[in-house]
Amino acid sequence: MERPWYKNYVEGTPKEITIPEGPLWKGLDDAVKTYPDNEALFFEGVRITYRELGELVDRAANGFAKMGVKKGDTVAIMLINCPQFVISYFGALKAGATVTAINPLSMPKELRIYLQDTKASTIVVLNFFYGVVEAVRQESNLQNVIVAQGWDMMSKIKQILAPKTVYKKEMKSVPPLREGDIMWNDFIANTVPEAPKVEINPAKDIAVYQFTGGTTGVAKAAMLTHDNLKANCEQCGAWMEWMAERGKEAFVAALPLQHIFGQTISMNLAISWGSRIILVPNARDIEKLLKLIDSQKPTFFPIVSTLAISIYSHPAAAKYDVTSLKLSIAGAMALPPEVTRRYEEATDSIIIEGFGLSEASPVTHANPLDKQKRKVGSIGLPFPSTDCKIVDLDDKTKDLPIGEIGELAVKGPQVMMGYHNRPDETADVLKDGWLFTGDIAKMDEEGWTYIVDRKKDMINASGYKVWPNDVEEVLFEHPKIREVAVIGIPDETRGETVKAFVVLEPDQTATVDEIRAFAKEKMAVYKVPTHIEFVKDLPKTQVGKILRRELREGTK
Repeated sequence: MERPWYKNYVEGTPKEITIPEGPLWKGLDDAVKTYPDNEALFFEGVRITYRELGELVDRAANGFAKMGVKKGDTVAIMLINCPQFVISYFGALKAGATVTAINPLSMPKELRIYLQDTKASTIVVLNFFYGVVEAVRQESNLQNVIVAQGWDMMSKIKQILAPKTVYKKEMKSVPPLREGDIMWNDFIANTVPEAPKVEINPAKDIAVYQFTGGTTGVAKAAMLTHDNLKANCEQCGAWMEWMAERGKEAFVAALPLQHIFGQTISMNLAISWGSRIILVPNARDIEKLLKLIDSQKPTFFPIVSTLAISIYSHPAAAKYDVTSLKLSIAGAMALPPEVTRRYEEATDSIIIEGFGLSEASPVTHANPLDKQKRKVGSIGLPFPSTDCKIVDLDDKTKDLPIGEIGELAVKGPQVMMGYHNRPDETADVLKDGWLFTGDIAKMDEEGWTYIVDRKKDMINASGYKVWPNDVEEVLFEHPKIREVAVIGIPDETRGETVKAFVVLEPDQTATVDEIRAFAKEKMAVYKVPTHIEFVKDLPKTQVGKILRRELREGTK
């Protein structure tokens, strides 16, 4: 097939990548050998070198094996961004297990689904969420529960003070440890730094069950092999090689590591490059995040547009120097041009939009990391070794010509094996290696791809197709609007009509008529919201993606 996007690659970017040999953890082992004294993790003032991280991972692998964890088992991780997440993740993989990383804010109903689907035998959980595990334990396959505390790997003084001061309130709701369960520090203390020898077939063995469906409501576990995840690291690395230096970069891990975007870019990629990972346990504390960037001087920042907005619009933003950042790569949701402009102005860096999904480990597209080459408003170009096409919305076998709007399909070494225990759903989205994303898109003659919207979010108003992203992008230009989400709601005469939920900038006021008048000047009349509701905030996933589904459910 023709691949017009190649000619827009930054010079030196390869068209194809080679997947490194070995399991996913080989990237860590190589970093330990090559950069033993490099700082690997920074967490709440504590620094862990690659040598120390390698030893801790081997200890965890040894501990899991002693517990009976073996190849084919599943280890669940229910932690915030902390060193124990990284150590558990690679330790479980080295023991031969498959990892499933679970949102620590999951409720019992959700956790029950995750544990039952994966038959997880072991879980590493933050003490504050131990009660949720207790609530579903009887209905699960759990045999081992390891309880980590947020302060376990902080300085000695913080270990003493944190539970009595910062976390005093949370500690009141933590139930006592059940007999047989083990605290993290005891788990590590009872081990030696010797990982078991496990045979892994990287092309076939599942490294991660990654649950998707945060915006659709249906939890499905994408089966990602060791090769899937390594391939995506190589693709990301090939994209940034010309502006980055192995062993010298520092990544902000503010996106949750349980989310595949944070997991691949902030952790796996960073480790394969021997980079420093600055772990941010609570990305909603924006001033603390700004202070961290100021003091730790990171260079790379995987981000979402809602977090970018929070950074440049924070009242204290001007107090902190965030210009060490060379690049922020935004995913998970659209990056409006106005957000791009204001963020780059505030950070004196570049922010580019990319695209991915859990089923693709996750990244398939990104803009070149070059202001002269990138196209604001586009998700960019397909990655090396990645093919892309637009297919008819009603007939997936029919490829559409350049410029026409249809469903985005992608193919590459990062695409999952399928959904765990869901052959029908797998057959719906995977055919002949092509992954049908459910995203509506168009491609221009040079290979630039533009997401129009999610298939299920299209609004049909009096026969006109209205894409929420189009309306949101215009409303974002209003100087008083900080965030906006658009949905379709039932309408007796139009079938559906457009409703906008608007979050205003602090200390600003506006009227419905004012916002509608602004919209009328900039878009076709059938796209102008007929309903506007001012709200304090918008429902979001833990990674910061706006949940239009919840907005729709709330208006029924």
